[in-house]
Amino acid sequence: MSRFFFNDRKQLVNDAIEGLVISAPHGNLVRLDIDPAIRIVARADWDKSRVAVISGGGSGHEPAHAGFVGKGMLTAAVCGDVFASPSVDAVLNAIVAVTGDRGCLLIVKNYTGDRLNFGLAAEKAKRYGLKVEMVIVADDIALPDNKQPRGIAGTALVHKIAGHAAEHGKSLSEVRDIAQKACDNVYSLGLAMETCNLPGSEEEGRIQRGKVELGLGIHGEPGASIVETQNSKLLIDTLVKPLKAAVGDDRVAVLINNLGGVSALEMALLTKELAHSALKNQIAWLIGPAPLVSSLDMKGFSVSLLRLNETFEQAICANVQTVGWQKPVAFAPMKTQQHNAVYDGLEIEPSDNPQVKALIGTAVQTLIGLENRLNALDAKVGDGDTGSTFAEGAREIARLLEQEALPLNNTAQLLQLIGERLATVMGGSSGVLMSIFFTAAGNALHSGTALPEALLLGLKQMKHYGGADLGDRTLIDALQPALEALRDNGLEAAVSAAKSGAVSTATMQKAGAGRSSYVNSENLDGVSDPGAVAIAEVFAAMAK
Repeated sequence: MSRFFFNDRKQLVNDAIEGLVISAPHGNLVRLDIDPAIRIVARADWDKSRVAVISGGGSGHEPAHAGFVGKGMLTAAVCGDVFASPSVDAVLNAIVAVTGDRGCLLIVKNYTGDRLNFGLAAEKAKRYGLKVEMVIVADDIALPDNKQPRGIAGTALVHKIAGHAAEHGKSLSEVRDIAQKACDNVYSLGLAMETCNLPGSEEEGRIQRGKVELGLGIHGEPGASIVETQNSKLLIDTLVKPLKAAVGDDRVAVLINNLGGVSALEMALLTKELAHSALKNQIAWLIGPAPLVSSLDMKGFSVSLLRLNETFEQAICANVQTVGWQKPVAFAPMKTQQHNAVYDGLEIEPSDNPQVKALIGTAVQTLIGLENRLNALDAKVGDGDTGSTFAEGAREIARLLEQEALPLNNTAQLLQLIGERLATVMGGSSGVLMSIFFTAAGNALHSGTALPEALLLGLKQMKHYGGADLGDRTLIDALQPALEALRDNGLEAAVSAAKSGAVSTATMQKAGAGRSSYVNSENLDGVSDPGAVAIAEVFAAMAK
């Protein structure tokens, strides 16, 4: 089944162009209404007073080329079908529509279809008395012995440099010469671990899992070689070696181009690898990481180097009004700032209190003994580990109790320490929730709040951060009534309230939080929440 969103395959490119034009942030794009089969995106603010710069080619390389139309870059882009050159008529109509007395420069990627269709259109346009020149971008260095290198992501740099020259009133011959010089000084190399998915196609990619194809084309053409690694550093080094050989030690701008299917996280780490590569001392500007000349959703990227001079540097840094161009960033090592680390360790002084020791011992042994029962309950309404999670926390507190490492005579410190340890050993959301409860309660107690109110404040914070409340079928349904009864009427009342709260969860048809919230009501019916049962059993044990 095709892995591609579309409505009507025949209208796919037309629909995409409409989406691009209506969402252009500068509101400066139009589609020329000539013929449904002729797809031209042009500047809405164009007045023919300067040299027009036109590019284009097959669609599927977005934002190229229509995404580079706007002040400072392209005057118009001619869009073919996916990976197919636009027709001669489409290119000719674009030339006639936007070209004035100053003439027009065509920027063409080095593919046979593009060269022929743009070239013939240029010759036909001359019959209308129009001045037309053409440059061909051939920046791909993957196949060094190939007499016809392909035009890939470096094309965007040529757009930028030619567009800048035209915007500043250069003559057609000057714009052509500057663009040609850019073509002669840009070098690109790419790789991918997965080819792209074509709209409507059900074919599987040819690249084997765990391998990377070096130098494949932006239409999915086979590459120059297979690389037996997916390690980001090794891959960047593989690309950088021939690129550096092409530019020597000259200052360069680097364009790191997402071919469409690489995550932002991966592109960031690839950029980091580039910053530490053999090019690090000669990079002046970084463009991207971003998709500039993509290949639908190809899982790959390319790196382009532009050998810099003053003209190129001014051109790439000039502001534009386009959808797709990325403003260059002056390249420098990552900035860091010294900051003193914050250590969250508690300064605890162990102390003894036989009554508190007995209560804690009873609580932890109760939870350890409930492990299998609570797991069985949780298996019906969750993922079956509530008992083990609570038992793990209880064992840690039991260990500290046995080692006489608890501040039993300082209740505030005791609650804070329990909170700290539970966050470390319990894991998952349960550990964090119980840690919040004990930590907040300990903080309140330290500030002078009475113990019952401090425990309720801990509960309040647990509810605030956890998002659950009474009636959501969680341990709160037992804990809250128990703590309120403890405050108002003592421990015996708390035991009764906790038990009633736990029992009530068995009749609740819908859980409002936790994994039980994904379980249907039939599976919940008659099953008590394991966390609420744990609370009720602990209160009952401590009262004995």
